Amino acid sequence: MNPARTNGVTAEPTILDAVELASDPELAARFAESAHRILADLVRGGAALGWVDPPSPAEVAELLAGVASTAQVGDAALRATYLDRRLVGLGYWLRYARPTHRPHADVEKIAVDAAAHGHGIGRALTAALISDAREAGIEVLTLDARGDNVPAQRLYQSLGFTEYGRLPDFVAVGESRFDKVFYMLDFRLQG
Repeated sequence: MNPARTNGVTAEPTILDAVELASDPELAARFAESAHRILADLVRGGAALGWVDPPSPAEVAELLAGVASTAQVGDAALRATYLDRRLVGLGYWLRYARPTHRPHADVEKIAVDAAAHGHGIGRALTAALISDAREAGIEVLTLDARGDNVPAQRLYQSLGFTEYGRLPDFVAVGESRFDKVFYMLDFRLQG
């Protein structure tokens, strides 16, 4: 991974899981606020994160509290990436709720601060989530991407995900329409 540059100083990102994040009171106290800043800024810039308008701070705090709670019982993984104790990325997967789908999980969000793009943070964050899924005994890890998000699709493919379907013009952002592209990483096929 290429080290990221912050304030002229090269730093290696630190990727924390939900337990490590909760064990640092200073980071834990600022996590939802910092995550909101990243998510809202990315959505304002047109990022494909599931919102048309930037989410509210309360919405982000509730979402992350729910993911953290679910992670405590082994049905999710939450990762936060820091550079010099500043949140620059976050991501999570959730185990499917339907009983017949419980062996599988879906990556629902991966977000990297726009100022940190191009430094391997998204790759490291996604790789950590893949590792968490493998360790949790997940059989198939899925995710979807908006059809115009080619850099994300290349990243997922480079990490072993394969496309298994596409819904043409499914994602509606105002008058614009984009494909919804489905990816999977089947751990059952790996030795």
